[in-house]
Amino acid sequence: MRRLMSSTKWPQTRTGTGILSPQPEENPHWWNANMVFIPYCSSDVWSGVTPKTDHSDYAFMGSLIIKEVVNELLSKGLDKAKVVLLAGSSAGGTGVLLNVDQVAEQLASQGHRGVQVRGLADSGWFLDNKQYKFTDCLDTISCAPTEAIKRGIRYWGGLVPESCRQAHVGEEWNCFFGYKVFPTLKSPVFVVQWLFDEAQLTVDNIHLTGQPVHEGQWRYIQNLGQELRNTLRDVPAMFVPACLSHELITRTYWMDIQVKGTSLPRALHCWDRSLQDSLHSSCPLQLIDSCPWPHCNPSCPTIRDQLTGQEMSVIQFLKHMGFDVQKMAQQQGMDAKKLLGMLNNGN
Repeated sequence: MRRLMSSTKWPQTRTGTGILSPQPEENPHWWNANMVFIPYCSSDVWSGVTPKTDHSDYAFMGSLIIKEVVNELLSKGLDKAKVVLLAGSSAGGTGVLLNVDQVAEQLASQGHRGVQVRGLADSGWFLDNKQYKFTDCLDTISCAPTEAIKRGIRYWGGLVPESCRQAHVGEEWNCFFGYKVFPTLKSPVFVVQWLFDEAQLTVDNIHLTGQPVHEGQWRYIQNLGQELRNTLRDVPAMFVPACLSHELITRTYWMDIQVKGTSLPRALHCWDRSLQDSLHSSCPLQLIDSCPWPHCNPSCPTIRDQLTGQEMSVIQFLKHMGFDVQKMAQQQGMDAKKLLGMLNNGN
């Protein structure tokens, strides 16, 4: 995608939103932190170390960009920081998993061992699962996750964390999938992930446009949520709402979403304190919805019809998804009216 390949079209200024906002009402804990935003222009999931050559007109330098930015920031006072939080969304979320230990190592090797390095990975925890419908790998959208990364890593000359590389010698593509790279990391990482991620559904060939969803697709979507839940079992700090969406930390509404009565900024603040002081370890850190279908969490962001842009209520959305209230009520062992009432109240 051209817009993800160069910095030439970047605006001169940007407004920080969500976790990048300087307003205390939008960003209660980190509004006055030093923030550096690095836009994505390397198209390599922040993994490349490949300059332009005689054979290729493209340079993929995502990993080197992060390294250079850290070096430059060290000359501007980063060495005096107590905590460095490397955060990213989507490809940037996967980029956090791929680079957080490298940044920690970079600071330590230059003598800055007092700086604690942590990661915040938003919407970058993808699954190398089976697609709903198999398609040949003709472009990035129809290409199955595993095949896309296998091709990409060859093309970008992608770099993965050393401990993960050793665990998957010759099959380094595994390290682009959160549940495989996470156990090999030394730095603490907080995982933010929608249970039903739109980017994941797209690569799995579930396209939620206009057409009602068939029962097979509905089952597939619910299974996807279950599979994702299973891969997060051993993650100590996470925020995983049962919504159909993509990216959260830089959204203006990021304070409104709740899991088990806790918002994401509060969960992150709690995690921050628990890493500095074990006395605060009683606060909730493994926040994951247990309800089984998209938007069963009442605080999910507004759903819009992808064709008309109209807002949809949860009931309209579930009907659009081919959700059979009678049948679902039977499965749950309850009266259909009662289930509809629960859905309307968002319980």
